[in-house]
Amino acid sequence: MSGEMSMIGSVILALFLAGYLGQQYLPPPKPKVIGLDLGTTFCSVGVFHPGIGDVEVIGDDKGRKSIPSVVSFTLTEVLAGHEAQELADISQQNTIYDAKRFIGKIFEPDALMQESARYPFRVINNNSRAEFLITTNHTFSVSPEFIGSRLLLKMKKMAEKQLGVPIQKAVISVPAEFDEGQRSYTIKAANLAGLEILRVINEPTAAAMAYGLHKVDVSNVLVVDLGGGTLDVSLLSKQGGMFLTRAMAGNNKLGGQDFSQRLLQYTMEQVREQFGVEATLKEDIHHLRQTVEEAKLNLTLQPSASIRVPLRLQVPGAARGSVPKPVVFRSVITREVFEDLNQDLFQKILAPIKTVLAEGHLEKEEVDEIVLVGGSTRIPRIRSLITDYFGKEPNTSVDPDLAVVTGVAIQAGIMGGSWPLQVSAIEIPNRHLRKTNFS
Repeated sequence: MSGEMSMIGSVILALFLAGYLGQQYLPPPKPKVIGLDLGTTFCSVGVFHPGIGDVEVIGDDKGRKSIPSVVSFTLTEVLAGHEAQELADISQQNTIYDAKRFIGKIFEPDALMQESARYPFRVINNNSRAEFLITTNHTFSVSPEFIGSRLLLKMKKMAEKQLGVPIQKAVISVPAEFDEGQRSYTIKAANLAGLEILRVINEPTAAAMAYGLHKVDVSNVLVVDLGGGTLDVSLLSKQGGMFLTRAMAGNNKLGGQDFSQRLLQYTMEQVREQFGVEATLKEDIHHLRQTVEEAKLNLTLQPSASIRVPLRLQVPGAARGSVPKPVVFRSVITREVFEDLNQDLFQKILAPIKTVLAEGHLEKEEVDEIVLVGGSTRIPRIRSLITDYFGKEPNTSVDPDLAVVTGVAIQAGIMGGSWPLQVSAIEIPNRHLRKTNFS
């Protein structure tokens, strides 16, 4: 008997030793499930690596970890991401962005007409659903979920190239206010890209997970998500590993694009004053827009940013059809100027914050954590507004551009079996909740 027990003990010890040596010397298993953040303005893909316990946000071939949510149609191909964005000013009618605003929605004709008036591309009504009209060598229409599928396919290929294995399964995030129709059409977009969606997770919950709030003792979390095109504020309450969305508010026509547009208008006025003529060529406006966007990003870290843009301007009084004159526009934009240009827009951020606190029956002093999501929350003036209102600084320990995709990747790791299940954050559905919109 003692011999048998000794043999069993030896086998158990050998198994433990084999497991230890395997962890130390064998390559960790490749992630099988990716996490996807299909944002209105930018999107990202991430994975959880079980061997090292870290999330990797996967970059494109140039290392960029966020790709623009833009798809452009040419005579020969469909481009997605940065390649498509390059055509946004040159081929406006065939370059589609903000498709997430339309996905899965049922529109009244007047409402769709009003929404589509904001865009240079054509939006048509197909049985109360939006479609985009494309004209290349022939005219055809595409759905918002098709646009989403091209972006998701690009990110799927990025992940497969980085990991060296085929990817078929994913977890994807959606805004907390998305209804069942919008969620199902988001899943349909993923299916068109060859992906099976294992779980749909709310963006505020994903952000909270990225900040590790599913593992610490907090009760009330305010998530301020200010991206390129939308502002979403969510009040979450957590009990154990469960999150409940108590209130939502926002502005679906406020974001980084609006701040950039104010700066672009200011810059174009400077061009007119400096040279006595407006910049009208599409290529010039495209270059100005790119330079202004870069300046805006630099102003988050520096008190001023220099602008230098080669332009081709039509000289006043020149004969029709004459060659535009090449000039170089130079300017220095200070952070103070940028803040003055956008002061009224920045103040609008506080309105939905106050609303979610009122609707959630919570005093601002009762908020345990303020979480920032979206690249526009890097703007110093915005951070100071939030800090002044709450009397304490928000949590900035996670890259706001990548907070949602990081949380989705964590959930993907859980669904793939590579993370202990007890750290999973469960969302409690609140079917009676409605989002207050200030747009």
